[in-house]
Amino acid sequence: MNTQNDLSGKLALDVQGMGALRQSAKAGSPEALKSAATQFEAMFVNMMMKSMRDATPQDGMLDSQQSKMFTTMLDQQTSQSIAKKGIGLADVLIRQLSQQAANTQALAIGNEGAATDGATPAAPAASSRFDPALLQRAIAAAGGAGAAGASTSGTSATDAASDAAKGSTAPHVRNFQAKLGAHAEEASRATGIPAKFMLGQAALESGWGKREIKGRDGSNSHNLFGIKAGPDWKGKVAEAVTTEYVNGKAQTRVERFRAYDSYGDSFKDYAKLLASNPRYEKVLASAGDASSFAHGLQRAGYATDPHYARKLTNIIKHSLVG
Repeated sequence: MNTQNDLSGKLALDVQGMGALRQSAKAGSPEALKSAATQFEAMFVNMMMKSMRDATPQDGMLDSQQSKMFTTMLDQQTSQSIAKKGIGLADVLIRQLSQQAANTQALAIGNEGAATDGATPAAPAASSRFDPALLQRAIAAAGGAGAAGASTSGTSATDAASDAAKGSTAPHVRNFQAKLGAHAEEASRATGIPAKFMLGQAALESGWGKREIKGRDGSNSHNLFGIKAGPDWKGKVAEAVTTEYVNGKAQTRVERFRAYDSYGDSFKDYAKLLASNPRYEKVLASAGDASSFAHGLQRAGYATDPHYARKLTNIIKHSLVG
């Protein structure tokens, strides 16, 4: 039996069914997301069938405008049936759109702060729901393309699907990766650590660049990884308030951190630290898996936050693209 939002067994032009789907989208439900993705898949299949029909001669004795109309309706319903079984496109769309919720959660986790960054701000509440506005855009495109009938090529639906996939990644994540991606790639070639892992750690330590360590004069230290300035450090230094965990209890301290002339220098020094310090040898050996990498860093004492590995793993797996 069809549920209220299941359009797979209904005619593609069913206005009532599409209206129910729009209503569900207002609540941002996962069921509405699945239904909308299935509609996109149906339109894609219908577009292929239309192209095949256009390539077939249709001037026989039994061909007429009426037969073409009913053939079009049959193709649309056939597309719905094929999409119900699935050819994979709906699954891809669901994964892309589902990152919206994961990004929100990762942002909240990142905003909790790492053990070596500045004072920890209050984290926003994480949301497990999908963005209703994004669903409304997807469903509107699905409804518009379905109502257009045989004259619709499906191009607008394809473009809408592409826009929805791009929109699933939060703007601050895209900007962060675009800004620092090249530096991460260079450090990756030097250490063998995936660039995505390093970007995830930089995001966690700096709060996606919003809580970078500043000097007393307000100058940027470009220290994205919260690396402290020990006795052997001969470069510039920036002092900042940080949260350390002693016996599981958070304590606020003022620490000295390394300062660099650029973000590129920060990535280079981070790569040098991991490659030259024996305690990170096992971390480099486990760089093929995000969870192993994150837990290896925590075991090696990179940070005192007892939840550091979990936070880093979530950001790498659920927030970053690539």
